[in-house]
Amino acid sequence: MKRKALIITSFVLIFSLAACNTATTVNLPDSTAPNATATESSAAPAAPATPEASEKPATGASELAAPSLETLQAAYENIYEQVLPSVVSIEVSATVTESAPSLPEFPFGFNLPEENNQGEDQNGNQQQYQETGAGSGFVWDTEGHIVTNNHVVDGMDSIRVRFADGTSADAEVIGQDAASDLAVLKVDLPASQLTPIQVADSTQVKVGQLVVAIGNPFRLNSSMSTGIVSGLGRSLALESDSQATSTYTIPDVIQTDAAINPGNSGGVLVDIEGRLIGVTSAIESPVRANSGVGYVIPSIIVSKIVPFLIKDGSYQQPYIGITGTDLTAEIAQAMNLDAATRGALIIDVNPATPAEKAGLQGSDKTVKIDGQDRRLGGDVIIAVDGNAINDFEDLTAYLARYANVGQTLNLTYLRNGKENQVSLTLAARPGSASTNKSASSPWLGLSGMSMNDEIAQAMGLKNTPAGVLVQQIQSGSPADKAGLRGSYKPYELNGEQVLIGGDIITALDGTSVASMNELASALSAYKAGDKVELSIIRDGKQTKLTVTLAERPQK
Repeated sequence: MKRKALIITSFVLIFSLAACNTATTVNLPDSTAPNATATESSAAPAAPATPEASEKPATGASELAAPSLETLQAAYENIYEQVLPSVVSIEVSATVTESAPSLPEFPFGFNLPEENNQGEDQNGNQQQYQETGAGSGFVWDTEGHIVTNNHVVDGMDSIRVRFADGTSADAEVIGQDAASDLAVLKVDLPASQLTPIQVADSTQVKVGQLVVAIGNPFRLNSSMSTGIVSGLGRSLALESDSQATSTYTIPDVIQTDAAINPGNSGGVLVDIEGRLIGVTSAIESPVRANSGVGYVIPSIIVSKIVPFLIKDGSYQQPYIGITGTDLTAEIAQAMNLDAATRGALIIDVNPATPAEKAGLQGSDKTVKIDGQDRRLGGDVIIAVDGNAINDFEDLTAYLARYANVGQTLNLTYLRNGKENQVSLTLAARPGSASTNKSASSPWLGLSGMSMNDEIAQAMGLKNTPAGVLVQQIQSGSPADKAGLRGSYKPYELNGEQVLIGGDIITALDGTSVASMNELASALSAYKAGDKVELSIIRDGKQTKLTVTLAERPQK
């Protein structure tokens, strides 16, 4: 019997940055003189009297650290003063009428509503109420364009933008891209009142680099938090609610430990020069607050997509038309390749796509690797336009950073161990220009997390299968109707509560899946109404279930 999970954790509980952190977020005053530089900090304490020649001067750690701390503090103050005029808070609302109102399903758990009951009919069947939320954004140019996350403004009736100096204005949405979670608003204000943010090249960002986040967490306007870049090249799977598998995945995402909380969505992450390196968008946390793992859409993707949103109102995501996986050492050896060979192994080539037209081939063999069925034998992409591709993430990141629809790419690939080259012209991802992802995305209705050795041991499994441990299943969803089982037993993993005991999905129609991202990628080849076969492990035994995909429910 399927159990309802009480605690959602791991990758799928990525709350919209309308959802994020508490630890170091501080509301700073409108304080010191503008444009103060790091060299204009307070004078260092007076040096002690010169000791006698026979004495060694004391060099306490605090004395050595003080000037550095003062310099750092002055730098942070300067960043805040420089960036603050470019950052806005966003208030949104929508009127909803339904027969049995419930908490809204904003993306990633985006802010709970402030309900304003407008009554119901004589039979008590209809009720109207107001959903409200808050987010952040930033000034893109002097023409009144404001950039934010799509999930902050999608479906909203009213949008109000407020600047740090108290100026406020109504805004309209002029461009949206659900696949990148970006949107552009337009306000009617003179150029003299608009301070565009400076933009850095996010490809130059390094792990360990100091960063600053500024936004509107918990409706605390103009709040600043600090941290470092914790990781690069992450993938962010977008979901319309916390229990639905999505087909939208943002590659090349920046991870930070700077505090991000509900309301930070659409805000800025800047470097120590006050330049934008990304848009704060989501967190990974078992609760609706900062856990030290925040996700940021990199500026190189923002800079590529925003001009299209301003000009056309939408963006067409470039599309090759393949599903694939990483070429690991084990798979390489099974394909009689050098174990050190790396690349993106093609699993399937979708019909009538650039990949099919270019003659690329998918995998046609199934072998057991570590006790799991793996499809292999397909072409292995090892370079695009001369740039090395080490895994499937490299391929998607290259498309996200540099490629657009209609552009021709030169691919280098391996087939039967021999190196080949082919050119293909990118098409638009099906449905990518639509702002309504809910209606177009095939839907399973589950949340999950990747398996690891500790979880496998806790579940009494002899080996660690590569797969997705089902956490929650939404009632009435395709997964529910097919009889998939969610997890039910609490377990502490790395200091966080997760749930174990549910089904483990290892493949979809023969395509191996080891993460929610891979499951989403495999789903992208299907549409609502299609039947798919899930390979699962239940109570230690392998079995299969057939699931009929459905359209994602409307909000």
